[in-house]
Amino acid sequence: MARTAVVTGGMSGIGAATAARLRADGVTVLTLDISPEADLVADVTDSGAVRAIAAAAGEVDVLVNSAGIVGPNAPLWEVPADGWERTFAVNVRGTFNTCQAFVPGMIARGWGRIVNIASIAGKDGNPNMSPYSASKAAVIALTKSLGKELATTGVLANAVAPAVIETPMNADTGPDALAHITGLIPMRRVGQASEVAELIAWLCSDRMTFSTGAVYDISGGRATY
Repeated sequence: MARTAVVTGGMSGIGAATAARLRADGVTVLTLDISPEADLVADVTDSGAVRAIAAAAGEVDVLVNSAGIVGPNAPLWEVPADGWERTFAVNVRGTFNTCQAFVPGMIARGWGRIVNIASIAGKDGNPNMSPYSASKAAVIALTKSLGKELATTGVLANAVAPAVIETPMNADTGPDALAHITGLIPMRRVGQASEVAELIAWLCSDRMTFSTGAVYDISGGRATY
């Protein structure tokens, strides 16, 4: 059966790799991004804009929430309040907004796949990245709750928790913080966006049928629980 997916943050990094991988599986992909080159142009922090996009997009079977920012690199006591708020607005409220907009249609049709991009930082906590770590912990908890709420509907919601991935987003990560978190990976390398996209593609497919509210680590061995 032909499927349609919306991938937020789909113009770069993990989002772009996921869009390409899903298209290789025959999925029609609509990128949702603030970039004017995206298929659907909207800021995920704007609930009204997201709802309008969802209404115009038609039937959507798959939602991948990849839009995210790193936020301030500083000790918690030096993090500016607006930096904290902006990180949560994009990473958490953005995920909340898109799920609210697209999930009802999936429930009505009795099939759907949601993959929220969290981070290993949401489980371990990275130093000098408290806004990012806390926001990704919130994405994990949101996904666990959503997965349970949807468990009997045919709609499955799971999260992916990557370690450091070679993406443009990490250009904003401080070099000391980046070196620290890369050094925690037993494989001694950063991951590639295409590797994460392979896992996401499986989670979005008919091949995955008995997992919801779960968190899938893709961390080169860093994950310990």
